[in-house]
Order: sequence, then structure tokens, then C-alpha cells
Amino acid sequence: MRIYERPDFGGQMMEFMDDCPSVYDRFRYRDIHSCHVMDGYWIFYEHPNYRGRQYFMRLGEYRRYSDWGATCSTIGSFCHF
Repeated sequence: MRIYERPDFGGQMMEFMDDCPSVYDRFRYRDIHSCHVMDGYWIFYEHPNYRGRQYFMRLGEYRRYSDWGATCSTIGSFCHF
């Protein structure tokens, strides 16, 4: 999965193949504005350590956080399954 700090795949991009219990500890920012799921399924969590509201991510492109059903861009953690 690739995550981006700006909508429409803009700004800094990071690519992941493993879980991330704290987005802020790893990147020093909390906002994910767009992402591209290239393999499997992922769950975004509103808070660190896999807590809070969950967003199920399937294969595909998400140009803005509203595309995955969120009302804000803050993501605390995510995991792959």
C-alpha cells in the first residue's frame, strides 16, 4: 500500500507491506489524504494501537480520505490482512 500526505496522490509518499501501530511515531504526521492499495486488504484505524473507528480498504485508488468513508484525514494506525 502507498500512502500520501496530500489528496490526489500528492506530497510525500510512503510504501508499506507491514502493519503500523503508530503513524505519527513512524512519519511525524498523522494525516493520510490519499492512498493506493495494491495488494490484499488493509484496515485504517482512527487512533494509534489499532483503536477507534475502522476503515476497510480494498484494492484500488483512494484519491481523498472521503473515498474510504472518513470525515477527516487523521489516521493513527493501520494493519494488513
